[in-house]
Amino acid sequence: MKKTSKIILVTAIIAAALLIFLAWRVDLHLLFPPTPPSALEKVVNVAPTAAPSPTASGTAVSEPSIKVVAENLNIPWEMAFLPGGDFLLTERPGNLIRLNVNSVAAPQKIVIADAHQLGEGGLLGLALHPNFVSNHWLYLYLTVADSAGKFGNEVVRYVYDENANTLSDKKIILTGIVAGANHDGGRIAFGPDGLLYITTGEAGQSNLAQNKKSLNGKILRIKDDGSIPADNPFGNAVYSFGNRNSEGIAWDAQGRLWATEHGPSGLLTGFDEINLIVKGGNYGWPTVYGAANKPGLIAPIIQSGATDTWAPTGDLIIGDTLLWTGLRGEAIYSAKINGDRLENFKVNFKNQFGRLRFIKQAPDGWLYIATNNTDGRGTPRAGDDKLIRLNAKLLIQ
Repeated sequence: MKKTSKIILVTAIIAAALLIFLAWRVDLHLLFPPTPPSALEKVVNVAPTAAPSPTASGTAVSEPSIKVVAENLNIPWEMAFLPGGDFLLTERPGNLIRLNVNSVAAPQKIVIADAHQLGEGGLLGLALHPNFVSNHWLYLYLTVADSAGKFGNEVVRYVYDENANTLSDKKIILTGIVAGANHDGGRIAFGPDGLLYITTGEAGQSNLAQNKKSLNGKILRIKDDGSIPADNPFGNAVYSFGNRNSEGIAWDAQGRLWATEHGPSGLLTGFDEINLIVKGGNYGWPTVYGAANKPGLIAPIIQSGATDTWAPTGDLIIGDTLLWTGLRGEAIYSAKINGDRLENFKVNFKNQFGRLRFIKQAPDGWLYIATNNTDGRGTPRAGDDKLIRLNAKLLIQ
């Protein structure tokens, strides 16, 4: 009996010691949790696959799924893909950069002397004409100053020589957009109708957004030579109004226009919007914002609410997925388009890269994002600002 009691006692002591050890390990883990890997560390070994898009032709299996392809950029704002495989980037201080991410050659730079960086203004939007291969027309949205020192925004068309990397035959095709230190819009893109769409901010003057004779606080639509389409709703360049500061426009498979929209600032920050744009539509600013409804005004499809701020910028549609980047939100957002609704809203890569200005898809299916951590509102990191390439499979399932 004594021997049995000793065995029981020893077993109990061992069991108690084991429990104490396990409890200590758990407490230690809670006190010192492992550092989560960065986005690059988490996905760098994911095998790339071609983006699920009709335009994607596949990606090299040897490439990492996330890769910094250019760095030390100066507030990159927009990107366009040249037929030969090179890229063009605008930098807000006034530089048009040409680079090839598969080449060791140094980037080439054209200084746009007319561009003036005024707060959020400067050299912003960039678009190539749908028939660029034949006419070589390149369009820029930029902030300029007149002889009296008064600032405005305008859209300019050039002829771009790919071989010489030069611009010529400058033609101002749209002027009269008020510039401000804040809310200059600036995204330009050709729609499926072959017309040029332009987003403008209200330049800090909220009353301009509801004035249909003003070009500010609007989405505009013009022909490639600057003339006004006959079916524009108000006889001028205005396509929609009541838009506080849209910086992203993209079309879905049905040809419908989806736009990002910055919500109010200050104490009412938040209420950022995704809008489905219709010709002649009034999107409410400054009368309403967020989900507020009022007869005659169009409510957003989704909005961020009062407790979250996206500061949404460029957007992109791949299949039935809408993607958009956030400045203050420091993330890539995604949602599925289902009729007139957006579903399965997701926040991707939150705080991994910092402030993000745009998301683009190259002809080979890769996605590109650009940081804006050097724009005066972010916290620059080593190598900022960067152009980052991502496998579309990371965001499109």
